[in-house]
Amino acid sequence: MPKQVPTSRLARGSKLGAAAAGQVLRSGKTRMSMVGRSEEVREQLREESTIRAAEQLVTVLGAMKGVAMKLGQMLSVLDLDLVPPAHREAFQEKLAVLRDSAPSVPFADMRAVVEADLGAPITELFAEFESEPIAAASIGQVYRARLHDGRQVAVKVQYPGIDAAVRADLRNLVMLRRVIQSAMPWVTSAVLDELTDNIENELDYQLEARTHTRIAELFQGHPFIAVPPPVPELCRTRVLVSEYFPGIGFAGIGDLPQETRDRIGEIVYRFYVGSLFSFDEFCGDPHPGNVLLGEDGRVAFIDFGLFNTMDPALVDFELDCLRAAAEDRGEDLYRLWERRGVFDSTQPVSVDEVVDYVYSASEWCLVDQELRITPELASGAFLLAIDPRATEFAGMKQQNLPPEHLFSRRADFLTFGMLGQLEASANWHRIAREWMYGDEPATELGRAHREWLDTSATAATRRRLHGRSQTNRKKSKRGSHD
Repeated sequence: MPKQVPTSRLARGSKLGAAAAGQVLRSGKTRMSMVGRSEEVREQLREESTIRAAEQLVTVLGAMKGVAMKLGQMLSVLDLDLVPPAHREAFQEKLAVLRDSAPSVPFADMRAVVEADLGAPITELFAEFESEPIAAASIGQVYRARLHDGRQVAVKVQYPGIDAAVRADLRNLVMLRRVIQSAMPWVTSAVLDELTDNIENELDYQLEARTHTRIAELFQGHPFIAVPPPVPELCRTRVLVSEYFPGIGFAGIGDLPQETRDRIGEIVYRFYVGSLFSFDEFCGDPHPGNVLLGEDGRVAFIDFGLFNTMDPALVDFELDCLRAAAEDRGEDLYRLWERRGVFDSTQPVSVDEVVDYVYSASEWCLVDQELRITPELASGAFLLAIDPRATEFAGMKQQNLPPEHLFSRRADFLTFGMLGQLEASANWHRIAREWMYGDEPATELGRAHREWLDTSATAATRRRLHGRSQTNRKKSKRGSHD
């Protein structure tokens, strides 16, 4: 059986107790805490050069459209308390520009897009169509409408000319590589290529509708996850129509009791992170605007423009890394990273550096302990993973995580940021063990999810999950050596 995960110092001056007898500390030391390491990041950000680089990046992106809004959403996961007070207000204002950079387009222009793409007057297509948008996406706006058969629908419409603006953004990102890398040194040419491919795909709503349909079918009948299906006959390149899901948005969810927020946090974690390890695909755009709480307690997920499928072998690689870190098998983790070319072979990198680097980013799901995620924890993990300059890990400054893994880790960090906004609490490791080791579920939601998988999922999905679960159980029994 795998060793128990080590205890970890997740709050300064205090240690989390071991969850079971026999837990050990790697090399007789406690883990470095995410909170404590957030303090290191805070000190790093006090340096004027770092602040200037971050502000320069935000200023440059502020002149852009769709891509800037996407990156603004990613940056907004940061707890601004990490930024020194003298810089915080200006930094927050610049971030707001990115988050709120959606253009203001008259309804007549948006209506023209709908009619041009669907080839008919809007009054023929819909029984009712509200002229005021109910939401703004990064490259379009969402309207509520009613079909002639009585169904309430949400209509996502691209801004006129946004496709050209986004492609111009992407060219600018390449041209401004040095500026971007001054604040985000992990942005390599391969990462820019991955970003370009994924965001360009998001411009095709018909492609998104096909993905959306597949995910809606996959989660059909799920006990606590809802994916409102699209209406395929009304989906085109610039128009996507899906069934309307009435619910409370993320801001309203944040005002609910802690127990409810904990439940929603587990659902968010299972959908955005668990889907990768269960179905070999994941949403690359976890975002508060894409989550709704229904009256029946189900949580609805919308927007599938950045939904990625990953090679099962790469998913297995990520699982092998998580298991090696959780079981304190540093040598195995080092070899996995070495073979994958994650770090620069010309730089001296130690086993301890690799293990501690993984823990700095993923400790929250590797520690067998109840943990409340705060914005500070989310920010510290995010900054440490994307900017090794803020750590003492000299060899990790040139880490070269392949772009497909960076994209999945981006989804992981954005999910972590959402959980931090909820201040959700759970034993995240016990939940993750379902896909890490094929363990029996430890929570009520987990048991409901497993029952659904056994009775409602497609036969192909059940076979794939069963095969992966069996593999994970075997690895668990033999210690998961690579």
